[in-house]
Amino acid sequence: MNTNLYSVIKENIVDQEKTFAETQDGQIYSYADLDRRSAQFAEALVDLGVLPGDRVAAQIDKSIEAIFLYLGCLRAGAIYLPLNTGYTASEINYFLRDASPKVAVCRPEIETQFREIAIVADAPNVETFASDGTGSIIDLAATKSGDFDTVDRSPEAPAAILYTSGTTGRSKGAMLTHGNLGSNAQALANAWRFTSEDVLLHALPIFHIHGLFVAINITLFAGSSLIFLPGFDLAEILHQLPRSTVMMGVPTFYTRLLRSEAFDQDLVSQVRLFVSGSAPLSPETHKEFELRTGHAILERYGMTETNMNTTNPYSGERRAGTVGMPLEGIEVRITDPESGNVLKQGEVGMIEIKGPNVFKRYWRMPEKTEAKFREDGFFISGDLGKFDAQGYLHIVGRDKDLIISGGYNVYPAEVEAALDAIDGIAESAVVGVPHQDFGEGVTAVVVARDEADLSEDHLKKVLTDVLAKYKIPKRIICVDRLPRNAMGKVQKKDLRESYSDIYR
Repeated sequence: MNTNLYSVIKENIVDQEKTFAETQDGQIYSYADLDRRSAQFAEALVDLGVLPGDRVAAQIDKSIEAIFLYLGCLRAGAIYLPLNTGYTASEINYFLRDASPKVAVCRPEIETQFREIAIVADAPNVETFASDGTGSIIDLAATKSGDFDTVDRSPEAPAAILYTSGTTGRSKGAMLTHGNLGSNAQALANAWRFTSEDVLLHALPIFHIHGLFVAINITLFAGSSLIFLPGFDLAEILHQLPRSTVMMGVPTFYTRLLRSEAFDQDLVSQVRLFVSGSAPLSPETHKEFELRTGHAILERYGMTETNMNTTNPYSGERRAGTVGMPLEGIEVRITDPESGNVLKQGEVGMIEIKGPNVFKRYWRMPEKTEAKFREDGFFISGDLGKFDAQGYLHIVGRDKDLIISGGYNVYPAEVEAALDAIDGIAESAVVGVPHQDFGEGVTAVVVARDEADLSEDHLKKVLTDVLAKYKIPKRIICVDRLPRNAMGKVQKKDLRESYSDIYR
């Protein structure tokens, strides 16, 4: 049996004529189209000299053809390397030099720049790919027969490399195998009860775990359909929701929907599930969404190296402020960061994960790989958390985000929750920055809701009733918006840099 991820997917596709995806302009692609076009891209890659195990890097805009390229890589036995479209030339230079791809695919408008980088990175083939269906690799694929025997790959063979965000040190390339991706897609499809009758509203980017490996792979495993949008456009989302059964998004998707008077329970009467991830969803947004629509948003927890680890239940309480329980076949434990000893329920410590979803190693970084795994195979996530009495996992923050102020540990998530509960605050981020007396000063950056007047003294006074004195921010700064990356995650590194001199 061929255990290439694509072969496993194809076994689940019962109706080749069923719609795989519909685009915003009304183009419809069947599963037969998917099979033919992915075969053509696989042939094109082989024509360019790609062998099993070779890397194919792609910094391209979102399109259905981009999905076919991804699947073509799988079918050719290549390792797919999706790159954020926001990466700069300097960042691309690092990724290409590190991954040494056989083929690098880019948008036509940056071809010259890409070729200059590729020469230095020893990447022999640079191809173009535009979202409107033009480009050199698209043209090459169009000349192929579409008759391609998917290369046999073991579950342990790498299928993709995704680079970590690189907030500390060099970005690391997490190698995800065919087995990692397949097992996680199946576990999520089961947990969220996906069937061939589902229609997923897709407005996420596809260079990331959430938009590509969660949303696309689940759809393929279930034989479902996509409404495939180039990005989040409020009017278009409101237009398409009545035709959808599932929506996946980041928290900003849901806060934007709640600002629209047109977004109500009648509009989403056909939707059975809203999923949120990639960044924390505030309990206030969770509550407001449920009051407006009758739907409790389902939050889950994953990361680049592990795919998805936990999920709130499909049936049962979806507890705001938590990320639920471990998926089937996955173990999650809380340990002391220093000793590695397993902690008791309710104690805050390092989240560690073990299961078929966990990556095997970092690309060309054996020392980094060894440092991230315990002897018994558990992956050290770098996230801090705790389990409550009902078995729900709470994410407290990143280990590197822990603030030590005056010798006391302050977990940003706890302070952020207290801030977000105050009337007039839309969202907040808490960081530690250098402080002459305390080592680190707890510093909050908040965004006002509906032009509320938030004075620093008032906010501190409110917090005195809910937080210990050492946890109360020494400064609270009000801004128009928080810095975020493409997936909606607040960039705390940027905040620490921006306010590094605030106590001097």
